[in-house]
Amino acid sequence: MKPGFRRSLSSGRAAAVLAAALLATAAPAPAAHAGAPGSQAPPVPLRVATYNIHAGAGQDGVFDLDRTAEAVRGLHADVIGLQEVDVHWGSRSDFVDEARALAEELDMRVFFAPIYDMDPATEGGERRQYGVAVLSRYPVLDAENHDITRLSTQTPDPVPAPAPGFAEVVVNVKGSHVHVYATHLDYRVDPSVREAQVADMLEVLAADRGPKILVGDFNAEVTAPELAPLWQRLRDAAPDGGGTFPAIDPVKRIDFVTVSPDVTVAGARTVATDASDHRPVVADLKVHGRGH
Repeated sequence: MKPGFRRSLSSGRAAAVLAAALLATAAPAPAAHAGAPGSQAPPVPLRVATYNIHAGAGQDGVFDLDRTAEAVRGLHADVIGLQEVDVHWGSRSDFVDEARALAEELDMRVFFAPIYDMDPATEGGERRQYGVAVLSRYPVLDAENHDITRLSTQTPDPVPAPAPGFAEVVVNVKGSHVHVYATHLDYRVDPSVREAQVADMLEVLAADRGPKILVGDFNAEVTAPELAPLWQRLRDAAPDGGGTFPAIDPVKRIDFVTVSPDVTVAGARTVATDASDHRPVVADLKVHGRGH
C-alpha cells in the first residue's frame, strides 16, 4: 500500500467510512506447497476465505443474515473477503448495514469498500451502499478502497470508467504484515471490462511489498484468457477445490483465493452451503517474512 493513502481518500464521507469500518480495532500452476526459500522466521499459519454472500440471501432467495453469519462462522477463517455486501442498500436486505452486523456477530474487524454510494432512500436516511468487505481476526494496520475499471449498473448508458470497490487491507499476522485484497469482477459475457480490471488490480499489487493474497468472485473460470495475466504474478490456492457457482450443484469455479509466490498453501477447499448462491472457498496458508 502506498504511503499517505488516507490523503488519497476523498474528504469527509470516505474518511468517515474508513473510521467506522475498522471495528474493534493460460491456466495457473498449482500453489506451492513448500516453504519459501531463504525464509528466516518460522512461517505463520493463516486461514483465508472468500465468499460472495448474495446480500444475505440464500440459494432459496430468502434474506437471512443469521444464516449467512453461521456459514461464515463455520469457515473458521482468520481473514475473509466478502462480495455483494449491502449497507443500508434497500428492502431486499432490510436496509441493514451487513458489514457491521456480520463483524459484530462474528467478533471480527471489518473494512467495507463500497462500489456504489447512493443517496438515501428517504430524506434524512443513511446512504445506500453496496460493495465488498474484508473481515479480520487480526489487527488491520491500513486499509484502502482502490478504483478499478467498472461498467456501472446504476447509471443509464454506462461506459467503462474508474470506480471504487477494490478493497485492500494490511493485517498484522503475528508480526507478518500481509496485504489482502478483495474483488468482485464484472459479470458480463464480454470479457473486456474484466480484462481492464485485471490490469488495474495488478498495478495496485505491484505497488506493495510483502505477502499478498487476492480473493474474490472473478466471474470467470480459471482458464479465461482475461485472467491469464494474473497467473503470471499469483497462484491459484484451490485448483482442485471444486465448483463454486451455483451453490447447489455448481457447474463453474469462479470464486478464488490466490496468493503471491512467497505464500505457502497447506490446503484449500470449497465448502458446500446454500446460505448464498455461491459457495465459499477456504485456504490454509503459511506466510513468511514481515513485509511492508
